[in-house]
Amino acid sequence: MAFEWPRIHKWEENIIRDIEESVQEYVFEYYGVDEITELTEDQIAEIQEFFEGEHEGSIMSAGFYTLLNWWENEQWEP
Repeated sequence: MAFEWPRIHKWEENIIRDIEESVQEYVFEYYGVDEITELTEDQIAEIQEFFEGEHEGSIMSAGFYTLLNWWENEQWEP
């Protein structure tokens, strides 16, 4: 019998959600903000520099990618 892991995608989704929440929580605490819209362009640039530097391959990348996209989407006005 071959090894199986039914619904492994659910485990992966939970792990990614935990990473995204951890990154958001840390960034908000670090900069003393309560909302993504309170982050300035300079702060986002710092986060992006950190993320794209030596930490780009980190397991936390999913959280930084989501946070940066979230901020960018909030800046767009239709």
